[in-house]
Amino acid sequence: MKARFSVSGMSCAMCAARVQKAVSALPGVRDCAVNLLKGEMAVTLDGPGAGPADVVAAVEKAGYGAAPLEAPARGAAARPASPTPAERAAREAAALRRRLGWSALFAVPLLYLSMGRPMGWPLPQGLLGAEGAGVFALTLLLLAAPVACLNGRFFREGLRALLRGGPNMDSLVALGSGASLAYGVWSLYKIAAALGAGETAAAEALAGDLYFDGAAMILTLVTLGKWLEARAKGRTTEALGALIALAPKTARLLRGGREESVPAEALAPGDLVLVKAGEAIPADGTVEEGRGAVDESALTGESIPVDKAPGSRAACATTLRDGYLKIRAEQVGDGTALARIVRLVDEATTSKAPIAKLADRVAGVFVPAVIAVALVTFAVWLLCGAGVGLALTMAVSVLVVSCPCALGLATPTAVMVGMGRGAACGILVKSAEALETAHAVDVVALDKTGTLTQGKPAVTDALPAEGVDEARLWRVASALERLSGHPLAQAVAEEAARRGAEAPPAENFAQLPGRGLRGRVGGADCLAGNRALLEENGVPTGALAARAEALADEGKTELWFAEGGRALGLIAVADTLKPTSRAAVEALRRMGVETVMLTGDDARTARAVARRAGVGRVVAGVLPQGKAEAVRALQAQGRRVAMVGDGVNDAPALACADVGVAIGAGTDVAIGAADIVLTRSDLLDVPRAIRLSRATLRTIKENLFWAFFYNAVAIPLAAGCLYAPCGLRLSPMTAALAMSLSSVFVVSNALRLRLFRP
Repeated sequence: MKARFSVSGMSCAMCAARVQKAVSALPGVRDCAVNLLKGEMAVTLDGPGAGPADVVAAVEKAGYGAAPLEAPARGAAARPASPTPAERAAREAAALRRRLGWSALFAVPLLYLSMGRPMGWPLPQGLLGAEGAGVFALTLLLLAAPVACLNGRFFREGLRALLRGGPNMDSLVALGSGASLAYGVWSLYKIAAALGAGETAAAEALAGDLYFDGAAMILTLVTLGKWLEARAKGRTTEALGALIALAPKTARLLRGGREESVPAEALAPGDLVLVKAGEAIPADGTVEEGRGAVDESALTGESIPVDKAPGSRAACATTLRDGYLKIRAEQVGDGTALARIVRLVDEATTSKAPIAKLADRVAGVFVPAVIAVALVTFAVWLLCGAGVGLALTMAVSVLVVSCPCALGLATPTAVMVGMGRGAACGILVKSAEALETAHAVDVVALDKTGTLTQGKPAVTDALPAEGVDEARLWRVASALERLSGHPLAQAVAEEAARRGAEAPPAENFAQLPGRGLRGRVGGADCLAGNRALLEENGVPTGALAARAEALADEGKTELWFAEGGRALGLIAVADTLKPTSRAAVEALRRMGVETVMLTGDDARTARAVARRAGVGRVVAGVLPQGKAEAVRALQAQGRRVAMVGDGVNDAPALACADVGVAIGAGTDVAIGAADIVLTRSDLLDVPRAIRLSRATLRTIKENLFWAFFYNAVAIPLAAGCLYAPCGLRLSPMTAALAMSLSSVFVVSNALRLRLFRP
C-alpha cells in the first residue's frame, strides 16, 4: 500500500534525511521518499506492520510534524482539499516577507549604528566617546533583540534538533547568531564594569567589539534567502498548479429539457452537459450532438484545435473554441484524464532519483561535521594567539556559511521542473527514477502496429487492369466490400465512399472463408479477394501479377476484383506509417540511439515497414513473451533499452525494459506497465522525452556540483585558511548572505528547465 504524508518543520537536507531514516526503520515499511521541496513524503507499506498512524508517530518522535494526505473526494480530484505545494510555498513566502520587513526595520539602523561609530558617520552625541559606550551598547542590544524574537523559529527548531542529536541548518544559524548575541551581552557587561571602575578607554574599545549587528544581520539575511527560495520554489510547482487550475468550476447540465448551472464536481456518469464556445469541457465523455473545434493543448501540448462531431471523444479541461457540443459524461471528478494526469505528476515529483542518494549520504553527516569544524576553528585561532573576538568571528562564519539546503534542493527542484515541463509537452513521467534512467537509453525498441503505424488499415494504391476505368473498379469494390465486416473490407469501403463511388449493394452476396467475397453487381457475377480466389475461378491476372508482387514486397495486402470472368484490377491496403514515425526514428539516430522494431507480423511485412520508417533492425514473428525476451537479450549486451508500445501484447516488454514508454492512445494495461506515457500518441515525443531526461540530469549534476563546490570553498575560507597568507576572510554577515544565495542559485538553475522546448 502506498501512502503520502505532508511533513512540516523541515528546513534542510539533514531534516529530510532524519525523517526518512526514522520512517524507514519502522517494520513493514518497504520504501520511503521524502521531498524537501514539496514538504511531502511517499511511503510504501508492505504487509503487516506499521500503519499510517505509526508513520506519523515516527515523524513526530524525530521532531517534525506529519499528516496523511487524504485522497480527494469524488469530483474534487482536480482541486484537492490539501494545500498544493505551490499554495504552501506562496503562504511561506508571504510569512517570510512580513518577517523580513520587520527584521529589516530594526537591522538596518542597527547596522548603521554599528558601522557609523568606527567609520565616523553622523551619530547622536550621546552614543559617542567613552561616556556613550554603555548607551551605545544598550541601544544595539535593544535593536538586535526584536530581530532575534522575530526569527525565534531558528532558535526553537535549531536548538531542539541539536538536543535530539539531529542538528540541521536551523541549528547552524542558531549557534552562529546565538554565539554572537551571547558575546555581545558579555561585552556589554564588561563595558558596564569598566565604566564602573572608571576605565573609560577600555569601555570605548569594547564598544567597537559587540557583534550585535552580526547576530541580527545573520538572521535577516538568512530570512532574505529563505524568502527568495520560497518564491523560487513556488515557480517550480507552477506546472502542477496550472494543471489543477484547468478543471472548470461549473457545468451546464441538461435535465428535463432545461439547462442548469451546477458545480462540476456534482456531475455524475450519464449526465448530458452543454458546452458553448469559449467554455471548458467539465468531464470526459462522448459527443452526442453538435460540432466544434476543441483546443486540447492543456492535456496534449498540441496547439492545433481538433474537430469534434457526434461520436467523438471529449476530455475534461479542454476548451471549445467554436460551435457547441452536447456531451454525455462518462468519467467525472477523479476519474477524468486530467485528474489522472494530476495524480501521476504529483506522485512522480514526490519520488526520488537515484542520483540523489549521494546527496542524502552527505547530508546525514554534514551538519555535525560543520559544527565540529567550527569548534576546531575556534580552538585553533585561540591557540594561535588570536583574541576571543576574532576566534568567535571565524567560528560563526563557518557555521553560517555552510549550506545543507543547496544539497537537499539540488535534485528535487530539477525533477519537479523537468516533470512539470514534460507534462506541459504531453510527456508524463511516472517517477524520478524513470526521468533519470531515460538519459542513458541507447536502444529504443518499437512495436509496429499502433506505434510506428496507425494501427488501422488504409488504402494505399488502386491499379485498374488494362482497359478498365478506375471508377468502375471502385463501384464494384464499394458494392461488395461495404457488406463485409473485415477490417480490410471496411478500409476499401471507406475509401470508396470518400471518392464518391456510388453503387447499390451487391445481390446474392456470400463470404468465402480464406478467399474473399462473391456477389452480383449490375447483373454481372463479381469477385473480391485474394489472387487464389481469382485463379480458382479461372480469371487470368495477366500483367497485374508482377505489380502485385511489388506491392507485397512493400508490405501491402492486395485485394483483387473481377467482373464477369475478367480481372478489373486490384486495390492495395496497408497499415500506414504515422506521419511522424520516420522523423522520430531519424531524430533518435541523430541522438546516437539505435532503433529496433519488434512485431508479431511476418518478416516480409515487417521489413517493408522498417524500410519505410528507417528502422535499423527487425525482430518479426514474436509473441508477447518473445518481445520481452528480445528486450532482455539487448540488455544482456549491456544496452539501456526503452520499449515503446501501445497494446496488451506489449506490456511484458514494457515492464522489463529499462524505460517503458506507452502511447497515450494505447490500452490501460500498456499505460499501467510503462514508466513514461505520451499523451499525444506522437512518436516524436520519444526523442523529446530522452532530451528532457538529459537536460534534467545535466541540471541535477550542475546543482550538485555547485552545492559541493560552494561548501568545499566557502567553509575553509570562512575558517580563515586564507586570512594569514592573503588577509582574506568572510565576516559572519557576508557568510550568511553567501549561504542564502547558494540555495537561491540552485533553485534558479533548476528553473532554467522551464525554457526546455521539445
